[in-house]
Amino acid sequence: MTEPTTGVIAAAVLDSSESEERAEPAWGAVVSLALGVFGLVTAEFLPASLLTRLAQDLGITEGAAGQAVTATAVVGAIAAPTMAIVTKRLDRRLVMWGLTVLLIVSNLLAAFASSLPVLLAARVVLGIALGGFWSMSAAMAMRLVPMRLMPRAMSIILTGVSVATVTAAPVGAYVGDIWGWRTAFMIAAVVGALALLVQIATIPRLPPAGVASFRTLLEVMKRSTIRAALLVVMLVASGHFAGFTYVRPFLEKVPAMDIETISLVLLAYGIGGFFGNFAGGFMAERNLKAAVGLAPLLIALSALLLLVLGASPVVAAVAIAAWGFAFGAVPVGLQTWLVRAAPDQAESAGGLMVATFQVAIALGAVFGGLLVDHAGVASAFAYCGIATLLAALATFLLGPKSERA
Repeated sequence: MTEPTTGVIAAAVLDSSESEERAEPAWGAVVSLALGVFGLVTAEFLPASLLTRLAQDLGITEGAAGQAVTATAVVGAIAAPTMAIVTKRLDRRLVMWGLTVLLIVSNLLAAFASSLPVLLAARVVLGIALGGFWSMSAAMAMRLVPMRLMPRAMSIILTGVSVATVTAAPVGAYVGDIWGWRTAFMIAAVVGALALLVQIATIPRLPPAGVASFRTLLEVMKRSTIRAALLVVMLVASGHFAGFTYVRPFLEKVPAMDIETISLVLLAYGIGGFFGNFAGGFMAERNLKAAVGLAPLLIALSALLLLVLGASPVVAAVAIAAWGFAFGAVPVGLQTWLVRAAPDQAESAGGLMVATFQVAIALGAVFGGLLVDHAGVASAFAYCGIATLLAALATFLLGPKSERA
């Protein structure tokens, strides 16, 4: 998703009997969810753009600093499928407010972190907020607008993801270089506070509807098409985050870019992801297997370009922009695959996808960190290329064979 969009559309496909049909859409509340996801995705992306300065200031290796990504991912993997169960008796607006408060607390902890354990604690808090939000936001949106307006509501919420994808990494890198990496986290905390104020003002009372359980998760896991999709998720996400977490050190050491150029390259990555999201949806409507398989194949080709010709600033910039475009297309195709594979249990399938994605992020960041510290930055990109190539092959061999997956 960015790793953060996985599961949103899947979670939106719920039994209409479990949702409240609202006569008048609560667009303000929908916008508040978009602001919330913007804050969450921004906070999630910050370590990748601040890694070098952050590691220097805390006196740790870049590989160790990269585990800030791991901490968020591990906790997010646990929070995503369990949040609805843990909070099943609470008003959903209270839960959403609580998750946004955790976002603010996480950024403040990171901004004042004096050691790696404090930074990791901050990212653990973010993981709870991130996993919880993705497991609940679409279901909340269904109760905020009439069913006929649900696609429009989801497009508004996903706009928060797209804007954060485009702006978080380059702005974070620039702010971190000018005012310091702590300032970037402080700004992210302010964004979270603004989102909370809008949510308090706009989200109506939403008593819990239905009773969540672990049974449906186990039932969905038994389906072969779901297991194949989750395998692809694991390969794509682990490969992507093993490489992209360390993209700034690569750009500094191989093509030897300055901070201004790196910021522009990361902006190109974000813009590529923005358009890749739309391209993925366009392709998924026409050929789902191609949509799911070609995206990781393009990531693998981008990683190969960086390894072979990455010393050229132009080639490196083009490869990373293509990487962003490809990864932007990943969530749409995978979500469509999962929804078609389990239309009767789409929310559970979406929760499993989020959990798998977060576990894969953790594994990718850990393995990437080990590779960076012991074999150099290029080795993380080599693993990225291998893993995403395997994901493409798995899709073409095991992927959806018909419109109904």
